[in-house]
Amino acid sequence: MDPLLFAVLSVGVTVGALTVYVGGGVVKANKNTGTRLSSLSTRDDVLEQDFSERAVAPVMQGLGRFAMRFTPTGWVDKSQHKLVLAAWNDRMDGNTWAAIRIITLILGVVGAFFVVPMMDSSMMKLAVGGMAIAIGFYGPEASLNRAIDDRRKKMERQLPDIIDLLVISVEAGLGFEAAMGRVVQNVPGELSREFSRTLQETRVGVSRHEALRNMSERTDVDDLNSFILSLIQADSFGVSISRMLRVQADEMRVRRRQRIQEKAFAAPVKMIFPMLFCIFPSIFIVILGPAVMNISKAF
Repeated sequence: MDPLLFAVLSVGVTVGALTVYVGGGVVKANKNTGTRLSSLSTRDDVLEQDFSERAVAPVMQGLGRFAMRFTPTGWVDKSQHKLVLAAWNDRMDGNTWAAIRIITLILGVVGAFFVVPMMDSSMMKLAVGGMAIAIGFYGPEASLNRAIDDRRKKMERQLPDIIDLLVISVEAGLGFEAAMGRVVQNVPGELSREFSRTLQETRVGVSRHEALRNMSERTDVDDLNSFILSLIQADSFGVSISRMLRVQADEMRVRRRQRIQEKAFAAPVKMIFPMLFCIFPSIFIVILGPAVMNISKAF
């Protein structure tokens, strides 16, 4: 195997394994925080915990608190909001995320330190070293942004069907909260979990308007924000909820059809470069190759 390829694969596997191990320890530590606060842990209880939970997780949390001293103003709130948008807030907080960013950056620098001496030219050393450091610095942020985009796309796909179910339930005589409960029971997914959390907030005394605004802040989906705004306005001005839901359902169908048409129209443009650089050269070689060989033999 090529030494460069072996080194890159080794660094990648090491970074991935360490991130999963550390993340697992932090997740377990966060889940058991309430248990440790409610009752005093004995020595046997502590020793029964995993090494990543009782040793690595506290170090990560302490490192995160130390890193907070050097972060720009507002970075913590912005990161915490992005964790909420990705639904990662139940597994980590801003301190843990800052610690993960520091560890990945250190691993990127260490990986560059081991890989760069294997390069021959100075340009390759600069390129590989910069790539390793960039992956260590921007890798966690890129994975978080990817999780946010995937979650938004899932909720966008589920929203028209959920609104249709709300329309059917409300027109059948159910109240809006009961219709939301029916959605939670029958439609699994990210958006259904957000509706469930909204119902829980209303049951503990939060007003419907505030609970819906909280859901809008946790999701940040344009179609859902428009639906929530229309629902709040209809509730404030006394408009029929069933009529408003029917209008929103028709509008969501139109938006979904327009979105599909937009992707269909963009497909030919995206196919130009793969066809130009991958498919056409192969076709030319297969078709014109024998002819070129015969012509060269003739002359």
